[in-house]
Amino acid sequence: MCCSDCVPPLHCSETLVRSSRPLIAPLVRRFIPLPFVACLVLSLSACDRFHRPQTAFSGDASLGYVKTQLSFGPRVPGTPAARRAGDWIIAQMKQRSDTVIVQSWTHVTAKGDSLPLRNILARINPSATQRVLYVTHWDTRPTADEDPNLGNKRLPIPGANDGASGVALLMGIADALKKTKPLYGVDLLFVDGEDYGSFDGYEPDSALTKPYDVLIGSTYFANHLPSPDYRPIFGVLFDMIGDKDLQIYQESNSVSAAPEVVSRVWSTADDLGYGKYFLNVNKGGVTDDHVPLLKRGLRVIDVIDDDYCSDGTVGCEPGPNNLHHTMGDTIDRVSARSLQVVGDVAVALVTR
Repeated sequence: MCCSDCVPPLHCSETLVRSSRPLIAPLVRRFIPLPFVACLVLSLSACDRFHRPQTAFSGDASLGYVKTQLSFGPRVPGTPAARRAGDWIIAQMKQRSDTVIVQSWTHVTAKGDSLPLRNILARINPSATQRVLYVTHWDTRPTADEDPNLGNKRLPIPGANDGASGVALLMGIADALKKTKPLYGVDLLFVDGEDYGSFDGYEPDSALTKPYDVLIGSTYFANHLPSPDYRPIFGVLFDMIGDKDLQIYQESNSVSAAPEVVSRVWSTADDLGYGKYFLNVNKGGVTDDHVPLLKRGLRVIDVIDDDYCSDGTVGCEPGPNNLHHTMGDTIDRVSARSLQVVGDVAVALVTR
C-alpha cells in the first residue's frame, strides 16, 4: 500500500494511504481507466522499494548478533558472561576493523564494589583525519528494577534491546563498511558500565568529575580520548534501537548541544524513506552515554527509542506495558526490520 514514509511517483490521497491490498479490485469494478490503474500499481511498487535495504547493512545478520549475545547470559560487569561477551566483541571487531583498542580499568562503586570494565574501540581507516564516532553500550543492567513482578526486580535483565541491539548494530555497520568504503575514518566505540547503578542524582555538570555508577564507560572514554586532539566531525550514540515498534524522537540534549548533527541524521533518514521511524519531534532529554561526551566537547547525539512498550505505544514507563529495565527485554521484542532501518541510516551517513 501507499506508505507515509516514501515519495511515490504520483500523489497519494488520504484514502490510499489507509487502504489495504483489496483496494485495486474495487477500483477496477468501478471502471477506473486502465492507465490510472497502471499508474497506481507503479506507485505501490515505488513504496515497496523503501521496504528493501537501502545500503549494504543486513538487519538479519545483526539480529543474529543479538542472539549470540543473549546466549552468553546477562552481560553484567564483573560476571563470567560479561567477560565472554567482551572477548567475543573484541574478536569479532578484529575481523572487521583495522585497529582495536581496549581500555581496561577498575571502577569502585558507591557501595565499595570493584568492577572490572572494558571499553572497546574499533577503528576503520585509523589514519584518516576526518572521523565519525559511533557509540553504544555493551553491558546490561544487573537488576530488573522496573519489572512489575516484584519477584523479578532483583534479577539481571536479558538486555536484548537495551544492550545487545546496539552492539549488533555497530557490528553490522562494520560488515557493511567492508563492502562500501566510508568517506571518513570511522570509530566504533562499545562502552561498558552504562547501566550499572542508579540514575537518580546524576548531574551533567559534574559528569566528568564525579564517580557516578552509570555512564561509566563513556565517562572514562571522555577522560581518556585516543589522542588529546581527538575531535570527530560528528558522533552518534545508538541505544535501544532494535524495538520492533520503532519510533525515534529527537532528544533535547542533542538538539541543544549539536543541532547540526541531529539535522544531518534526520535528513538522511528522511532521504532514505524512513521518516515515519525518525520523527521530527523533540520529545525531551535522556541521561545517556552522549552526555559525558558532549561535556568533553564531542558533538555526539543520542539516537534512542526510549518508548519500549509491549503494546507499541509511547509513554508507558512506569507501567505494566513497559519493557525497559524489565525481564521482558527479550529477543521477541527485537526486529531485524528496525535494525535494518537504523543500520541503513548509520551506513548512509558515512558513505554518501
